[in-house]
Amino acid sequence: MSLIGELLIGVLVLMGAVFCGLGAFGLVRLPDVYLRSHAATKSATLGVLCVLTGAFLFFFFYINIVSIKLLLAIVFVFITSPVAGHLNGRAAYRSGVPLWKGSVQDDLKPVLEKNGTNQSGSKNE
Repeated sequence: MSLIGELLIGVLVLMGAVFCGLGAFGLVRLPDVYLRSHAATKSATLGVLCVLTGAFLFFFFYINIVSIKLLLAIVFVFITSPVAGHLNGRAAYRSGVPLWKGSVQDDLKPVLEKNGTNQSGSKNE
């Protein structure tokens, strides 16, 4: 069990580091706030979850401790990070931040027009 546990923990931590690195690369290289938000929330969330899961398994297998703090951190990151990314993107859209010129689809614009609201969220008269 020792070799399998070490291998599993090592793979999880390495995968987490790779996903966090890809998220950081996406933040630097992607062209607009919406794509950057996507990179930050998806890959960084998965990366942090992999690292925290690796740490939890380390404590569980090698120190025989079930870390409630790590479990709570995993749940907290899993719930809050995607929601925060979504709200940041929505706030950017409603405040008028333009889409990248290479964007081919704007799914929120017809919904706002149908509901009679403009980008700022106020009703059209």
